Amino acid sequence: MTTLARRLLGSARLSSQSYEEVESDRHANLQAIGVVVLSSLAAALGTGIRDVGSTVALLAVAIVSWIIWVLLTLVIGTQLLPGNQTRADFGQILRTTGFSAAPGILRVFGLIPIVGWFIFFGATVWMLFSFVVAVRQALDYTSTGRALVVCLLGWIIHGLLFFGFVMTAL
Repeated sequence: MTTLARRLLGSARLSSQSYEEVESDRHANLQAIGVVVLSSLAAALGTGIRDVGSTVALLAVAIVSWIIWVLLTLVIGTQLLPGNQTRADFGQILRTTGFSAAPGILRVFGLIPIVGWFIFFGATVWMLFSFVVAVRQALDYTSTGRALVVCLLGWIIHGLLFFGFVMTAL
């Protein structure tokens, strides 16, 4: 199994060891961005978007909003709610949270009649769980609760920015 496949599966399994490996590999930035792009593309296809323009726009918005979420997570996690062992930089958060999008690849199955939306929703919730594990590992927290609070604060701010952008674009 390739390193990328192993990392995707490890991240999807919520493996702390997998996230630690990705966190320490400074050469995995492009892989992490690729996972986010693939997950976002799967989401676009899973919602039924077919035209190229809408797909490209969704990918651009997804990547920008993810980077905003990464920055929010970095600031909240290292400045507002750091743990005793917290030492993290942008690249570490980028890599771990990028790989946390691995379950989102399943959102492509959102197209399946009747059960597709359940799969889409389940994969999205799974991504949130994996994001919490990714943040816990990247910020060297001993508590999943602290990681959850950081993720929720970042997610709320990120959501307000993302949905505000979408509403103004419509």
